[in-house]
Amino acid sequence: MSTRTSGKNAPEDVARVTTRTLQDMKASGVKIAMLTAYDFTSARILDAAGIDVLLVGDSASNVMAGHETTLPITLDQMIYHAQCVVRGVSLALVVVDLPFGTYQGNTKEALSSAVRVMKESGAHAVKVEGGRSIVPTVERILEAGIPVMGHLGLTPQSIYRFGSYQVRARDEVEAEELREDAVLLERAGVFSIVLEKIPASLAAEVSASVSVPTIGIGAGAQCDGQVLVTHDALGLTTDFNPRFVRRYTHLDEQIEGHVKQYIDDVRSGNFPSDEESY
Repeated sequence: MSTRTSGKNAPEDVARVTTRTLQDMKASGVKIAMLTAYDFTSARILDAAGIDVLLVGDSASNVMAGHETTLPITLDQMIYHAQCVVRGVSLALVVVDLPFGTYQGNTKEALSSAVRVMKESGAHAVKVEGGRSIVPTVERILEAGIPVMGHLGLTPQSIYRFGSYQVRARDEVEAEELREDAVLLERAGVFSIVLEKIPASLAAEVSASVSVPTIGIGAGAQCDGQVLVTHDALGLTTDFNPRFVRRYTHLDEQIEGHVKQYIDDVRSGNFPSDEESY
């Protein structure tokens, strides 16, 4: 089991994180740390820091492409982002979102999408949103030997059906459905389940009831791990402010300040100096 704190300085015998690693971490009570990545440079930095899992999220549609929702991003675009991330990773497990329209309602297309992601990017697993309705899809992808991560609660690809980004499963009917869906996904063979924006008490109950690790985002501290969008956690994007986001720094302000200094240096002739010239 890897419980590394720094990928850059990790001893040579530290193994690459796998789906089995995450299972062992849950069994040992070691929390799983997961962040998003979309490019080589950030993936390399996050991997060196010791992150367990990197999610090539369809949130790239928002933070990289500027779309309002995750729906517009294509499979080709997701594969491109995944290729970039994989090149920057030495130890972390790389999971890739299957984007909207590439797996819902058609198990053959879902398998084809998952196979393309794995073959063309070199990633280690795929993630899909939904419960009982996608169990046949999960089973078909798994038959090909491709690990699958599930995703329950607020599922952004279904945002137009939900009508808002409010907390899901507050009422008992929806909560019971989520409990059942978690068990169905576990039985289907997923290696982990993301629980997004559901009551912390429900997330704790689900985490205790399934043998696979749960990864929370807005689902309280009792999940087996946590995930955030890196751009949110590092303050690169600040127009999205749900209560579950903790901003560890404000890179937007730092970058803006340094760019202003660069502009001043260029305008004044201070850059480049003699030492920076040939």
